[in-house]
Amino acid sequence: MTAEAHTALHQLGEHIARAKGVIACHVVYGELNVVAEAAAIEAVMKFLRDDEGCRFVSIIDVCGVDYPTREQRFDVVYHLLSPSKNLRVRVKVMTDENTPVPSICGVFPGANWFEREAYDLYGILFTGHPELRRLLTDYGFEGHPLRKDFPLTGFVEVRWDDEVKRVVYEPVRLAQEFRNFDFLSPWEGTDYTLPGDEKANAEAKK
Repeated sequence: MTAEAHTALHQLGEHIARAKGVIACHVVYGELNVVAEAAAIEAVMKFLRDDEGCRFVSIIDVCGVDYPTREQRFDVVYHLLSPSKNLRVRVKVMTDENTPVPSICGVFPGANWFEREAYDLYGILFTGHPELRRLLTDYGFEGHPLRKDFPLTGFVEVRWDDEVKRVVYEPVRLAQEFRNFDFLSPWEGTDYTLPGDEKANAEAKK
């Protein structure tokens, strides 16, 4: 990034920082980041879209980020593009499992499925959304798969049962028992004899 472009981003950040509902603006790795109040996200989005100095008229993405150890464990992250300015901006708000964030579908209708995805995979709630329901997981799915505390195995497994001629849901069963692996250097070997290696070890001692 040139020095002129870097200066322009900082000037734009200072301009956006004066908007109502904006907490902070900073440039990181050549990208403009805006931290906003969750309750004011609609007003912030309208400002970024309509202000002549911004004109971020295109929504690229809305996604969630999970920080389980934080009191407000979720970030809702919005990415916008200004074709006329050839600039992008990232907007972040924080929330928890129970506090909903206002939907921005009234400002950017294209955020509809993005917000549904964040609800489905993280459990982030959005007020004012026209149809907030799951998008990627199956009907009756329990939990939110992209949360850090969601088990990697999931809770149920899905398979086709040829006898009943339909898809069935069953609790996850691990086919292999839990094993403790020895991560010693393979050149040094282990301090014990693995089953089946007795003969090889006996020949090595001759």
